[in-house]
Amino acid sequence: MAYKEIQMAQPIMSEHYKNRKPSSIRVAQLRFLERTDGAGDVNVAIGNVSLPMHPAMIERMKRLGEPGSPFADGACQYTITAGLPECCDAFRNILSSCGCETDGLFVQITDGGSVGMEMAVAGVSGAAGTSEQPILLIDAAYTNYKAFANRLGRATVSVCRNLGDDGKFSLPSTEEIEKVIETHKPGALVVIPFDNPTGQFYTQESLNALATLCVKHNLWLISDEAYRELKYTEDQTSSIWRITEDDVPGITGRRIGIETSSKVWNACGLRVGALITDNADFHRQSVAEYTANLCASAIGQWMFASLAHESHEDLHKWYSQQREYYRDMLVSFTNDLKAQLPGVIVSSPDAAIYSVVDVRNVAGPDFDAMEFVKWCAGEGYVERDGKRMTLLTAPMSGFYNVGKGEPNPGRTQMRIAYVEPPERMALVPPLFAELFEKYQASR
Repeated sequence: MAYKEIQMAQPIMSEHYKNRKPSSIRVAQLRFLERTDGAGDVNVAIGNVSLPMHPAMIERMKRLGEPGSPFADGACQYTITAGLPECCDAFRNILSSCGCETDGLFVQITDGGSVGMEMAVAGVSGAAGTSEQPILLIDAAYTNYKAFANRLGRATVSVCRNLGDDGKFSLPSTEEIEKVIETHKPGALVVIPFDNPTGQFYTQESLNALATLCVKHNLWLISDEAYRELKYTEDQTSSIWRITEDDVPGITGRRIGIETSSKVWNACGLRVGALITDNADFHRQSVAEYTANLCASAIGQWMFASLAHESHEDLHKWYSQQREYYRDMLVSFTNDLKAQLPGVIVSSPDAAIYSVVDVRNVAGPDFDAMEFVKWCAGEGYVERDGKRMTLLTAPMSGFYNVGKGEPNPGRTQMRIAYVEPPERMALVPPLFAELFEKYQASR
């Protein structure tokens, strides 16, 4: 009997796994996959870009098995851990095309920008399981930074932005940020200049002010520039790599940049990113840490490396093309949803490929965006041409780092990603409005 009982016992999962909830950007899709009623969906919950990649990348994809390709004989070996030199040069060429100085920068290729984030968090925060040197986030912050910190046993602290009725997110004052720094003594500040999830754009002046704080308090400055050049204001493109010693004395050697093939280059599934720094010691240790991963995708690196040979003129034509595509959809969505659902707040379409929708002025006090998102994914629908249709969005509560018992600004907010073709994005405002009204009536 004792033997049988031992055989029937289940192995024990870690507390981290037991408590892990799906990411806010995937929760709707996971719930929708459980449906059995044949409903169709418009999925704007995750930034899974559906546009074609840059032509140079497509050309290399077509040539994978042809003579001259490193994969022509069918072999696919590891690359060196830091990545193919040509792929590293592609990221340098891109930065240079954006007006950034690349001399003295060290590039490490990673499995998408996501692994670059995790590597950065591991390299600048305190010992696992302690609250020493936490990561400082500006909420609402991309949810995976908190997820990776949790995975690594690192702590995070936040300073919060607020979404006004005018659709503008307020950037905390330097005094407010400095107070958090002095209280919690973080190891690094994370900023997303072309912001995910808010769509806010950080001007160069804003970045310089944050860099000044990092120098003053001896912090690393991590800049996630996945959406660089996707901005829809008249301001100049901003980047931590545009900050000079004249602008912020002492900035050199404390910068870390996150790059990716996913967004501007429309290659989410390629899983190629980069961790760039102007600190030789950090780069050396980062490569040492990444030897455990061996290397990023060899095929993905070779395809992305084609951008090392594109002229700055051609790259700027590409940036302009991408901006025009997204700008039109952002403006149309903002205007259409406000018309469909009067009183709703939609964040200002200034950068990136996201809008935050806040229903606090049209929903009851007990409205919970997470429950609404799950309802839409799991059972909610409206009729369209005789077929059930629903909408998948991302609840914003997971983008805020609040403690138990504290009010979460994301409770009434959802993130919309502009990843469906224009004709399907045009369906989003009426779908959202009708599903919202139907959900409210059902409660």
